[in-house]
Amino acid sequence: MDVVSADVVDLLGRNMNPQKEHWMVTLQGVFYPAMAIVGIPSNIATFLIFWRRNCMLSKSSTYYLMAISIADTFVLVFIVVLETTVKFHQEEPYWSRDPWCRLRDVFNYGTYNTSTWLVVAFTIERFISIPTWAIKAKFCTPRSALKAIAAVVFLGHILAVPYYWANVSLYHQNGSMWVCVYDRNAPSGYVHTMVWGQTLVSYVLPIQIIPTLNGLTLRQISLSNRVHVTAAADLSPRAYRVTPLLRSRKRKSVVLLVTVSMSFVLLSAPRAITQIILRTAYYGLDRNDYSRQINVAADIANMLRLTGASVNMYLYACTQAKFRKEFVAFFRKAFSRCKINKTVCCRDPGICHF
Repeated sequence: MDVVSADVVDLLGRNMNPQKEHWMVTLQGVFYPAMAIVGIPSNIATFLIFWRRNCMLSKSSTYYLMAISIADTFVLVFIVVLETTVKFHQEEPYWSRDPWCRLRDVFNYGTYNTSTWLVVAFTIERFISIPTWAIKAKFCTPRSALKAIAAVVFLGHILAVPYYWANVSLYHQNGSMWVCVYDRNAPSGYVHTMVWGQTLVSYVLPIQIIPTLNGLTLRQISLSNRVHVTAAADLSPRAYRVTPLLRSRKRKSVVLLVTVSMSFVLLSAPRAITQIILRTAYYGLDRNDYSRQINVAADIANMLRLTGASVNMYLYACTQAKFRKEFVAFFRKAFSRCKINKTVCCRDPGICHF
């Protein structure tokens, strides 16, 4: 997925000496397909639940969460399935030849940037709306959310376009096969700008922005609650009923925000750390040499980061009672339809095609 690992993939040595295959290779060969099997259906189910069901969320938040589920699905499809899984199970993956060799990282980084910055955009939107409900009506509208989502998708893929000129397809004489390798003839200034720019965009900025905004949000909510407590003696009986409702909504919004954004930060932090180490102390290191502990650590960190693209539905179900209720209702309805269709089919064998 990253430029350093885009150097020659050591599929040849792995296929010629399967008995010497490192345990990390075996683990990834099993882990990534399992992640796709679990994550892709759960993301699709999450999108359908937010689309068809009422989870007691604002329209803008619903749009962001739907967009995140779609972006995470594309991350799993492009990076986990079409690149990583194929790499471990085919001697000559389809992206070994042009034009896919050049387009692979454009799609990979485009979807990755989109998934990452949608979480950042959602955090910014919650930062604006949660502490001050008056501002929400002006800036946190469904139309604004759709514009922000479109901007993130567009800019995320624009930033990935330079990777079109990063890789080149070459014929490997010893292995009699095509390989997609990093273009060593590319100017060093271009390479360093691209590598560090992507590291900054994908890892450094998001894991700084998200905790900072979350901290400011919690601080403003704390100050707001103190104001409510101070003014409680002046509230009318009707206001006593309204204030707890507002606090309940804020609490649910904060729980949702922390669930989505902080899980992203925790799963991305190891990846950010290992990427910075690889870019500085071990630049140009053979990423297939698992005798180097940094390679093992970097691949485990990458597994953790990509896991974040497949677990959001389970986080929502654990923390949001309304989503959990709608989740159960959604699958009950889906299974009941299956049972009805099966019953009708069995009553009329002429339409059965088992």
